[in-house]
Amino acid sequence: MKNRIKKSVICRGIENYSVDTSLPGYYVPQVGDLAVFEVIKIGKHKNIQGDQYRNITILPGDLIMAAFGTRYATEQFEGYVPDECLQEFHILGAGGTIGIIKSMNSKFHLVGPTIIRIVGYVVNEANEVINTRKLKQPEMHQFMGIHSLVSKVILSVGSSMDSGKTTTAAYLTRGLKAMGKRVAFIKLTGTIYTKDTDLVYDLGAEMVTHFGEMGFPSTYLCSATELLDLYETLLSKVQVVNPDYVVIEIADGLFQRETKMLLTNKRFTSSVDHVVYSCGDSLAAIHGIEVLKSWGIRPVFLSGLFTTSPLLVKEVNDNSELPVYSIDQLGNGQMMGCLEQKLMASA
Repeated sequence: MKNRIKKSVICRGIENYSVDTSLPGYYVPQVGDLAVFEVIKIGKHKNIQGDQYRNITILPGDLIMAAFGTRYATEQFEGYVPDECLQEFHILGAGGTIGIIKSMNSKFHLVGPTIIRIVGYVVNEANEVINTRKLKQPEMHQFMGIHSLVSKVILSVGSSMDSGKTTTAAYLTRGLKAMGKRVAFIKLTGTIYTKDTDLVYDLGAEMVTHFGEMGFPSTYLCSATELLDLYETLLSKVQVVNPDYVVIEIADGLFQRETKMLLTNKRFTSSVDHVVYSCGDSLAAIHGIEVLKSWGIRPVFLSGLFTTSPLLVKEVNDNSELPVYSIDQLGNGQMMGCLEQKLMASA
């Protein structure tokens, strides 16, 4: 191939490979399969995040290496891996998740997705398609729940995508650090892109990790067993820094498939010490509390986008007894007494 192949971050560590250009004619892709694609038309994604974590500009004619995967993002795309041989696909996520879009947020209707054409599958010396998930499978741990012996787990959840979960997690981390605590951060679910983990690291976490490091282009449509094993694996991974607290973010909103699956799974919730809930307005705050209560979860405090409005904060305070913290209050550690006094409890 004449053009340089621009590797996306999901391809990090892939060095010894060749490209089989005959496979696209008869091979049906699976989640995690790597392939090389030619950029045909630029749409929403004008960049991909490269394997060195740098955002790389892409143009028609460029070759990129990426992985097949799914996506669930209410503010962006819904996409899947096709169950047939196709030639053209869409970039679902900038970290290198590729599939076919089923639906998109209306704000992207004019620009549309970036369209790519498959050139060939990335194969090893045995001419087997390299699959990111299969490569990492030997490193996966079976869920046992033993992590609770070493660290307190704080779960950051939200009413929807872009409700403030990551910002809450980042400033919570900063506040814990201000109180002299060692903190690790895990992005447990979502679509691979390191912006969230980068932010939390910048705000003081000793170590950050995410599902993509275990070969998942995304976690959409994973089984409960896969998610619990991933949880155990990433928790074990961060123990190398001996954290007092592990802050974990689950992507999207309460009703998203994997989020609801985890929050209604007693094996998972029984391993969590605290839940913090972020949301964008007062109604989402009050209704979300009731939803969590119906699942046996009582958040330790509220935060998120609504805290930028004093009037929304007042509405929440008038209708809930749960503490509310802005990012400034989180960042200077004002929530510490709340965390030390309360454990996640059944409502």
